[in-house]
Amino acid sequence: MKIGAILKQSNFLKINKFLALLLLIMPGLVLAGGSSKKDGDEQFDPSELINHHISDSHVWEIYHGLTVHLPVIVYSEEKGLDIFSSANFYDHEEVVPYNGYIMDHDHITLEGGGHVFDISITKNVLFLFIDAALLILVFTAVARGYKKNEGRAPRGIQSFFEPIIVFIRDEIAKDNIGPKYGKFMPFLLTVFFFIWFGNLLGLLPGAANMTGNISVTLTLAVLTWVITTFSGRKTYWLHIFDPLGKSLPTVGKILLYPILWPVEIIGIFTKPFSLMIRLFANITAGHILILSIISLAFIFESLTIGVVGALFATVMNMLELFVAVLQAYVFTLLSSLYFGQAVEEHH
Repeated sequence: MKIGAILKQSNFLKINKFLALLLLIMPGLVLAGGSSKKDGDEQFDPSELINHHISDSHVWEIYHGLTVHLPVIVYSEEKGLDIFSSANFYDHEEVVPYNGYIMDHDHITLEGGGHVFDISITKNVLFLFIDAALLILVFTAVARGYKKNEGRAPRGIQSFFEPIIVFIRDEIAKDNIGPKYGKFMPFLLTVFFFIWFGNLLGLLPGAANMTGNISVTLTLAVLTWVITTFSGRKTYWLHIFDPLGKSLPTVGKILLYPILWPVEIIGIFTKPFSLMIRLFANITAGHILILSIISLAFIFESLTIGVVGALFATVMNMLELFVAVLQAYVFTLLSSLYFGQAVEEHH
């Protein structure tokens, strides 16, 4: 037997053993988690579990009983700028007022109903920093690899990321933007790996649903819209305000343009809106589905359903690994399409 075939077979066996071990462990984890969630006759509430995971919070709960209280940074006209730990809002797991502030479902207001501008380091913000730190660490290492292995075959972490970078350059940027693709590459690479890493972080136990937060996806979509708008050439704006060109006489344009102009102008804003909703909805839906499947074991209090649910949850987690990179690819691809339309030369 050839060495390559032996290696492939051994890797295949290792993967199979890993999957078998994971499938055996998952039901036990599910049942163990269920026993910790129920106290006496208290009924299990799946909506509370799901909402706790997909929503933002001033507390990072790594595990049940192990929490990290994050810094609260608030500003109001009445009290000015205040910085303190979110632990001040909790007294034996009960939410209490602190220093004139009230926190209700992680929304901070002043006692008496005053408005507060909240710029706290929440769980999602913390994972934004973690995601950014990972990008810096990984691609600093990749850059060092390029300098060290200049003129030679890539090695180590460089060899893993180089094909992905080349794919984004050749198959996404060049194909959709054209000769002017170079100035858009930093953004496309950053947004692809930022979304991909963020999606993967969201699948870790105790992690934040960062890319399933609509504020994060809105910001990414707005960045794409700003770059598209300010990169638009004369041809791009002529297509919006004179979509028919010379294909119709003036009389026909007068009749049709009152209909076409609103459609074209609305289209400028629906493109980033679709980017925002697509990423937000797909990531959030995946998390809700996995948690709903796991919750079935606690709802029915059945070992059989727990085992079957764990199997389905494991399969869904593996599918989410593919969705993580797919959504990063789709966002990057559509962004490059919009950039290509903005800089397209007149034919």
